[in-house]
Amino acid sequence: MTSRVYRLHSTLELPLEDLYDFFEDPDLPPEVASIDITRRNNTLIISAEPTEDNISKYTPTAQLKASVTENRVYEEEPEDRPGGRATGSTSGSSGSPQWGSFQEEVEPPKSELVEYACFKGDRETVLQNTALQYPMFEVLCDLATAAEKGALTAIAAADEDLTAVRVVEGERRPASLTVTEDPSDEDGESGVDWRDNEFISD
Repeated sequence: MTSRVYRLHSTLELPLEDLYDFFEDPDLPPEVASIDITRRNNTLIISAEPTEDNISKYTPTAQLKASVTENRVYEEEPEDRPGGRATGSTSGSSGSPQWGSFQEEVEPPKSELVEYACFKGDRETVLQNTALQYPMFEVLCDLATAAEKGALTAIAAADEDLTAVRVVEGERRPASLTVTEDPSDEDGESGVDWRDNEFISD
């Protein structure tokens, strides 16, 4: 059994600056010599450059694909700020202005627009092409541990071993495989169709 990825779903998000920092000096699998990052408008393509020469230059190698979006990041979240909005007067029980009472004017929270790389979708969307697929999956798993938002779940095979992977908000979580037989098998075969009946559970 060759190493490959059968199921993958990702909702990972991380600041674009953090992503570039991650690939400054990454710990790459032996099959990957280097990483090439290309941005096309709001799409980010992270491609694998093979170590060996046995892959033709015309063969598309595995790539990670992300969309780039802008999110407003506050230095202090609005719901955490003390007091309400500023006002010049308050009303008493009679409804007349009480000019002797002023609320301290609260400055709006400082914020900035930050570009995020969003790896969202299934395997065909996030992890594309077959050559070097599993090594680039390992790169994605490492990248998931650097992402503070989102999750990565996957079912992969390394040599003879099936593995369930689950990373949530930068932390690896326990995951297990459940293999079931398809009861609607009309061919009468007793084999297990494990490709279509695996589920990741906590």
